[in-house]
Amino acid sequence: MRLRRAKAGSIALSPPAHSAKALTNDRPGVVSDPSYLDSARNAALAFGDSLLGLARPRLRIGVTGLSRSGKTVFTTALIQNLIEGARLPVLKAASEGRIARVRLVPQPDPDVPRFPYEAHRAAMNGPDRRWPESTRRISELRVEIDYERAAGWFKGPATLTLDIVDYPGEWLLDLALIGQDYKAWSAQAVADARKAHRRDSAASWLADLPGRDPDGAPDELVAEAASDLFKGYLARLRADPEAVAVTPPGRFLMPGELEGSPALTFAPLDLGHDREVRPGTLAALMAERFEAYKRVVVTPFFRDHFARLDRQIVLVDVLAALDAGAPALADLETALGQALTAFSVGRNSWLSSLFAPRIERVLFAATKADHIHHSSHDRLASVMSHLVGRALSRAQGAGARVEAMALAAVRATHEVRIKEGREELPAIAGVPEAGETIDGQVFDGIAEAAVFPGDLPERPEAIFDPRAHWQVRAPRFRPPLVEPDAGGRLKPPPQIRLDRALEFLIGDKLA
Repeated sequence: MRLRRAKAGSIALSPPAHSAKALTNDRPGVVSDPSYLDSARNAALAFGDSLLGLARPRLRIGVTGLSRSGKTVFTTALIQNLIEGARLPVLKAASEGRIARVRLVPQPDPDVPRFPYEAHRAAMNGPDRRWPESTRRISELRVEIDYERAAGWFKGPATLTLDIVDYPGEWLLDLALIGQDYKAWSAQAVADARKAHRRDSAASWLADLPGRDPDGAPDELVAEAASDLFKGYLARLRADPEAVAVTPPGRFLMPGELEGSPALTFAPLDLGHDREVRPGTLAALMAERFEAYKRVVVTPFFRDHFARLDRQIVLVDVLAALDAGAPALADLETALGQALTAFSVGRNSWLSSLFAPRIERVLFAATKADHIHHSSHDRLASVMSHLVGRALSRAQGAGARVEAMALAAVRATHEVRIKEGREELPAIAGVPEAGETIDGQVFDGIAEAAVFPGDLPERPEAIFDPRAHWQVRAPRFRPPLVEPDAGGRLKPPPQIRLDRALEFLIGDKLA
């Protein structure tokens, strides 16, 4: 096939250094303290967890991701690599031979679905291998790691209990709603829908919006019709192949048992800058339901799950945003800003963790690093770091650790070099899924293809330059075919920097 080299932007800049930085909440107290009662309840839970942790260390890790970032694949690969003793050289406890055994055990929360690890692992193996379906609800899995402490007063055998909590990225972005009122949320939603790259998706809702009088009667059917049109806009936005971020409320697209409830039957209204929400009006009804959504959906998730996390990884498909262009990157930056407001971050000392538990490590990971050549991995990590950079730089003294990296939990490609004319290009090769098209050739899910994925900017600041366009699109590859070993056992698939992610998330607890 003919390979076309992607054109880089017109500005050549030198790359900056990037490293882990500290992070604090952009708006202290907005999300981390929904109510005094909730805070007291969380303190009591933390106290109990800490007492149990004195006998057996425990760690709760949240795994989430923005649209199509590979969250389910990451969680499955993380568990498989730990359980099956994969080679993880950057995870010190593994490379030093101090991990004796890793096993699945019954999960602690009877009201939370179990993460279907075995089904997802099976889906990614064999001749009919495929990527698992994305999860649209919270799930959990508990792993126990028997290891040998490296040094210190408690040198000797120990066990770390690891709770992995997998939840949709939409729920993380919803947490930013706690600090907003209906008027502010409406204004932002309407302004976003009127942006050029969203107008087509929002056309039917925007056309209907002028006919919805905020001061009109609080009619149930009017509210339902407006809500349906707004949900249609959100659904089209999410279905867009170039969409990399979602717009809250997240449960509008995954209602579950709340489908049709008043808490999910509202929509933004065009209130303008001066109009207030008057009692007994349509706007008042919408505002009441907006608050109900926060009360019924958002606050319970924060209280029962998010506030109990110790570590968090947020997965992001940065390559898709780069390929989609500046508007998608701006949307992604906004979404990451919303996510960052949710984190109450700071180092947990033994005493502080009893009363004010906070997420103390956050990893932002640009996924699908196997879709580019390894020579571009540092650039991808720099772009990820740049997108969250402002929030990171505000809190260097907070004591928290935040890191940005590029990874692939499952590596579906290998690297090759290809010739185009007299030029030799670094490329990737893999098996595109059946139906994928590259330069007019439709693939059958069996044949391998080599592609040049495109160039990434030398300096991350260049991603927003209007004169530049970063074409970094690659086909959707099938999972790699992993052959069983001599004993008939399937080894974990290859990965890129999953061990580094594990070292950041749990390495200190295995020291």
